[in-house]
Amino acid sequence: MFDFGFWEMMIVMVVALLVVGPERLPALASKIGGWVGKAKRFARSVKSDIRREFHAEEMRQMLDKQQGEIQELKGILNDAQSDLRSGMEDTTHLVKAIEDQIEGVDDPDAPPAPERDSAERRSTRPDDSEQSTGK
Repeated sequence: MFDFGFWEMMIVMVVALLVVGPERLPALASKIGGWVGKAKRFARSVKSDIRREFHAEEMRQMLDKQQGEIQELKGILNDAQSDLRSGMEDTTHLVKAIEDQIEGVDDPDAPPAPERDSAERRSTRPDDSEQSTGK
């Protein structure tokens, strides 16, 4: 932006020496140095604020993205939970139906469970049949 070389600075110093005088020149240089220091600190502060704001915006975007992922996971968990509940209800109904079929007491119109005779029972248990025949 501004490009001051060595000779331009020397001309400014000579003019300042002639205008201000040698007695007040050191005080003026000190004040100018203080102002330059304040300007540099201000510029550094503005830069750090801008960096912090950009970083905060990036963090907000990451947080929003993670919130979306969390909501997606909650939906998946809710779907799994409802599937498990419906599966448990189906299993409960099946177990009750099987119990009712086995007992046959709750429904008098239900056909009776077929009974096996003692010969069938023996043939299904090979250990008992071998012992009774003496083998």
